[in-house]
Amino acid sequence: MPKKIAIIGAGISGLSAAAYAANSGYDVHVFEKHTSPGGRARQFKTENGYTFDMGPSWYWMPDIEPGAGKKLDEFMQAAKYKYEVGMQEFVHKPCHSWWEFMSPKIAKSALKLDLLTNFRSYVGKYFSHPYLKALMEFPVIFLGASPKDIPAMYSLMNYGGYTLGTWYPMGGFYELILAMKKVGEKQGVKYHFGHAVEKIVTKNNSAQALIVDGKEIMFDAIIASSDYHHSETLLDTDQKNYSEAYWETRTFAPSCLIYYLGFNTKIPNLKHHTLFFENDLDAHIESIYISKSWPEKPLFYACCPSKTDPNIAPKGHENVFLLMPLAPGIVDAEDTREVYFAEMISRLEKHTGMENLLAHVDYKRSYCVSNFVQDYNAYKGNAYGLANTLKQTAVLKPSIKNKNIENLLYTGQLTVPGPGVPPSIISGKIVANELKNIKTKNPINKPL
Repeated sequence: MPKKIAIIGAGISGLSAAAYAANSGYDVHVFEKHTSPGGRARQFKTENGYTFDMGPSWYWMPDIEPGAGKKLDEFMQAAKYKYEVGMQEFVHKPCHSWWEFMSPKIAKSALKLDLLTNFRSYVGKYFSHPYLKALMEFPVIFLGASPKDIPAMYSLMNYGGYTLGTWYPMGGFYELILAMKKVGEKQGVKYHFGHAVEKIVTKNNSAQALIVDGKEIMFDAIIASSDYHHSETLLDTDQKNYSEAYWETRTFAPSCLIYYLGFNTKIPNLKHHTLFFENDLDAHIESIYISKSWPEKPLFYACCPSKTDPNIAPKGHENVFLLMPLAPGIVDAEDTREVYFAEMISRLEKHTGMENLLAHVDYKRSYCVSNFVQDYNAYKGNAYGLANTLKQTAVLKPSIKNKNIENLLYTGQLTVPGPGVPPSIISGKIVANELKNIKTKNPINKPL
C-alpha cells in the first residue's frame, strides 16, 4: 500500500510537490481552503466579461543610451553564466548544509559569479544613464532589498527576462495553473478544494494526521505549502522550527497595492507591460525597506494583457492592472489606497494622452496588504516571500525540514530556493524528493 502524503495548500509549490510526489508512487492528497488552485496565481472573472490573473507579471525593456547595446550584450553574457551555474548548481539543492555547495564547479566559478559584489555596483560597471540603471535595478526590488544590498549574482534575473523572454499563455497565466493541476491529476493526485487545514496532529515527534473541517485524517508524511509562518501556527509551540522573534527579524520582500481595472474603451499608447518610474527609485526603495511607509512619489507597473489576448476583456474594452510595491505590514485603509489610485490614473492619462479615464472604468477592485493576510495567511501581508539577501540565502533560509518532526516538510517562497514562479516549482520538486529520506512511524492509514 503506497504511503499517503498530505499537502497543505494548492499554490504553485504545492501543485509542483503533488505532481512530483505522485509520480514517485505516493498517494497524494492536496488540501486547499480556496475553491480553486493557484494561490497567489489565482484568477477571477467578472460578470461584465473581464478575466483577471491575480498574480503579478514582469517586463524587461531595451537600452536607451549610446553604446548601451554593446554593453548590454556583455552584461547579458556574464548574466548568462550566472544563470546557468545558478540553475544547475544552486537552486535544486535542499540546503541542509553548506557542504552541498562545495563542488569543483562552484569553487572554480566563485569570482565570475560575483557572490560578494552588490547588484548596484555591478550594474554601474556596465551602464551610466540613470534611467537605464533604474531599468536594470527595478526587478530586484521584489527580491527584498535595495540593489546595493542584493548580490550581483542576481543579474541572472535580467538574463532570464531579456534573453530567455517573458511569456504569456493565451487565456491568462492561470492556464499554467490549470496545466499543473492536470499533470497532478494524471499522476493520481486527489485535490480537496474548499477545505482548510486547522491543525497538524503530532505524537512522539511524528506528524500523525491533519484536522480538516473538524475531522482527523491520518497520513504518513505532510508537506506544508502554505505560508511557512502560518504552517507553524498549526503546530504546538515546542514543535515549531522558528519563534515569533525569528520572523520579526527576517527581511521580507515587498507586499503591493494592486488595482484590477476594466475600461469600456481601448487605450492608445499603452503596451502589454509598462513600467512607470519617472520618480526616484531609491526614495521608493527606502519607503519599503527603511521607513516602511507609503511612498511619497511612487513607482508602479501597469499590465494591459488585452493588448495581447482578446479573450480576457469584452470587445473594444481593455483589461488593466496596476501594481505598486509596498512595505509588508503597512496599514492599507481604503481611503489611502484611493489616493494612490488617483496618482496612478493621472500618470496613466499623461502617458497615453487620454483624458478622464475614470469615466471609462466599468470594473474596479483593489487588493493590498490586508487581502494577502486574509486570503493567503501571508506573514505581514507579504506578496513575494522572503528577501534574497546574503544573510537569507541557501542554508540561511528557513529549513525545508521540521527539526522536531521527521515527517513534516515545508515548501514555497519562504524556503529554498526562494520567491518567484520557477523557484516555487523547483521548491516543490526538491521537497517531493526529500520524501524518500523520511522513515514514517505511522500505522496503516485509513482511506479518506
